Amino acid sequence: MSKGCVVVGMSGGVDSSVTALLLKQQGYEVIGLFMKNWEDDDDSEYCSSRQDLIDAVAVADTIGIPIEAVNFAKEYKDRVFSYFLREYEAGRTPNPDILCNSEIKFKAFLDHALRLGAEKIATGHYAGVREQDGLFQLLKAADASKDQSYFLHRLNQQQLSKAMFPLNNIPKSRVREIAHQHGLSNAAKKDSTGICFIGERPFREFLNRYLPTKPGDMVTPDGKVMGQHMGLSFYTYGQRQGLGIGGGKESSGEPWFAAGKDMANNRLIVVQGHDHPLLLNPELDALDMHWISGAPPDATRAHAAKTRYRQQDATCRIAVTGEGQAHFTFDAAQWAATPGQSVVAYDGDVCLGGGIIELSTSKD
Repeated sequence: MSKGCVVVGMSGGVDSSVTALLLKQQGYEVIGLFMKNWEDDDDSEYCSSRQDLIDAVAVADTIGIPIEAVNFAKEYKDRVFSYFLREYEAGRTPNPDILCNSEIKFKAFLDHALRLGAEKIATGHYAGVREQDGLFQLLKAADASKDQSYFLHRLNQQQLSKAMFPLNNIPKSRVREIAHQHGLSNAAKKDSTGICFIGERPFREFLNRYLPTKPGDMVTPDGKVMGQHMGLSFYTYGQRQGLGIGGGKESSGEPWFAAGKDMANNRLIVVQGHDHPLLLNPELDALDMHWISGAPPDATRAHAAKTRYRQQDATCRIAVTGEGQAHFTFDAAQWAATPGQSVVAYDGDVCLGGGIIELSTSKD
């Protein structure tokens, strides 16, 4: 007897494929759903959506489940891509994959799945969910190197109540083994990287299609002109590659980094040395805070947070400073905290939520 209907978001990749396989083995009625979120240039060499759909259909056939393709390109453009462009235009560095999870995969996709009669939806994310004392918690994955709770921190109680993450306790290497053992055609398929609508194309080339270049000066903190930038939108805090600044005879020979943006004067602030004070942030403010439980954590005790995905948790104190606002004070300064990126808070393995980095006090 079926345990109930679960709709699995199938991307054509190995993680979502094994997710569908495991749920079928566990006795669920499984329906695959392939989401098309981008169609501006899906005939280009950089867009793999057609091949991804072929892969997802082949896997569904092997597993023995139905699969449907649904087009969310309009919702994606309205809810995710427009935000992405606005943020870059304002000189910030957004993380559209986080918004894609909360607005597309766990909203548009969830709504569609419920209309199909699903009781739950499942994805190939490496994360966990559990109910405790009537509240749903988002958990880190057992495989710390693949944990994706950072990207899911904007999910709410209703979304988590419908979510399943079957890969929570399975290492990535084991996922590929399972795919091989069951003859899934994408068992060795390379993981997709980067933002879904950009694919493998050069990022600057993509952004240049949508945002105008507006060259200006690259300057040191004391105003010395070191070179020219092609537009503040094309640079991010901590960026080292692509600045085109040599060491100079009078310099220490250390590399240069982007460390700030003077939007009013269209100037990129550059500093020399990885540990320059302008790149170190002992505290920061965050806006648009989202707490998964619906309430902020206890401000009197220490928690942990990360200001970028590939980062160790850093001990900090979190103080609510206003509606949807919080102030993070770290035991150790964080490197190149970047406006527009997300700071995500944790209590052990439980993801508490997070917000958008607005500014770093040390740079104010």
